[in-house]
Amino acid sequence: MKQTKEIYFPTIEAIKAATLKLKGVAAVSPLEKHQRFSEKYDCQMFFKREDLQQVRSYKIRGAYNKISSLNPDEIKKGIVCASAGNHAQGVALSCNLLKIKGKIYMPAPTPNQKVEQVKMFGKQYIEMVLVGDTFDDSYHEAIKECEKFGKQLVHPFNDPKVIEGQGTVGLEIIEQSKIPIDYIFIPVGGGGLASGLSTAFKSLSPKTKIIGVEPAGAPSMSQSIENGKIIKLNQIEKFVDGASVKRVGDLTFEICNRNLDIMTTVHEGKICQTILEMYNKDAIVAEPAGVMSLAALDDFKNEIKGKTVVCLVSGSNNDITRTPEIEERALLYANLKHYFIIKFPQRPGALREFVVNILGPNDDITHFEYTKKVNRENDVAVVGIQLKSQQDLKPLISKLRARNFFGDYINDKPDLFQLMV
Repeated sequence: MKQTKEIYFPTIEAIKAATLKLKGVAAVSPLEKHQRFSEKYDCQMFFKREDLQQVRSYKIRGAYNKISSLNPDEIKKGIVCASAGNHAQGVALSCNLLKIKGKIYMPAPTPNQKVEQVKMFGKQYIEMVLVGDTFDDSYHEAIKECEKFGKQLVHPFNDPKVIEGQGTVGLEIIEQSKIPIDYIFIPVGGGGLASGLSTAFKSLSPKTKIIGVEPAGAPSMSQSIENGKIIKLNQIEKFVDGASVKRVGDLTFEICNRNLDIMTTVHEGKICQTILEMYNKDAIVAEPAGVMSLAALDDFKNEIKGKTVVCLVSGSNNDITRTPEIEERALLYANLKHYFIIKFPQRPGALREFVVNILGPNDDITHFEYTKKVNRENDVAVVGIQLKSQQDLKPLISKLRARNFFGDYINDKPDLFQLMV
């Protein structure tokens, strides 16, 4: 007779036990009422500030709960993890606190800020390897290390102890809130946080509607839940490095499929707009994954009106060198920055004609690059133009065509855009 594989579901008792283990290790992060968002969405809006943890994300919770549960034989063989950055910091600090040696695999494009933080938290207790382009690439290498040397893998999300550790976030929110919570918005990558937090809410606040939020370029949990089975994505957009995975966990899929009320996605450009808004208006420095819950609110503005809402600000490990890219993506998403192939006639005054007679008074040239001479009459340049208003685009294109400067519009041609900009 074929045996049915037992499915793991965390318990509220296990999450409470994790809370005791984490006492003095993970901070009880504040649950703050946010006045500006409350007024914007006509609701009572609270932020759970996990970006204020020592490692600047909630990942210390799961990592420490897992590593502190290992037996002496497992510790002696050594531990390994794969991470896009935040889990690595949690593992590094846990190894340092527990005086355990660990090896950490991270993608080669991981922002330098996260790499340096891992080194700082782990000190002499960790060895770091940068390999591959994505978390999944690093994870593959970590698995090979475990198989070859019998080491213990500290998975960033697909592990019971990690899930139970992350669940302490939910337990804290429920204990901190003085009023019933109608909605909670949480970021979803591999699903560890969503699994643990949703378990706490289903046990202690079952009427709360739980909304999971993924980046549009890596909708692995959304597609898996929609299809009723785990879907591995062939390609993902890697910008939201803390929440972009090709495949969610076997454990986390089952839990999220049962517990989450809605899975939604948010465009990377909208995430960038939210990062800039939070910095400029609230002096909150958040990473892309850290603001996903906030970036999704516009899609639910009618539903949450008059309700009590919690958004998890999950992390603040943002490299300042990414700011130009964040600004660029935000402007592109807002339809305020546009790239053209411009044909400049080979005659005196052509550039002046373009600037004076074609560009509007509020248009700015932000990118200008000649490519190559294609014939005797015209040279070609890639030009980026920032507009004051979305409505200025059509008049601009009309003037470019009327004066024979128009070559092509490349914002909506991703392959050409990547090649030329």
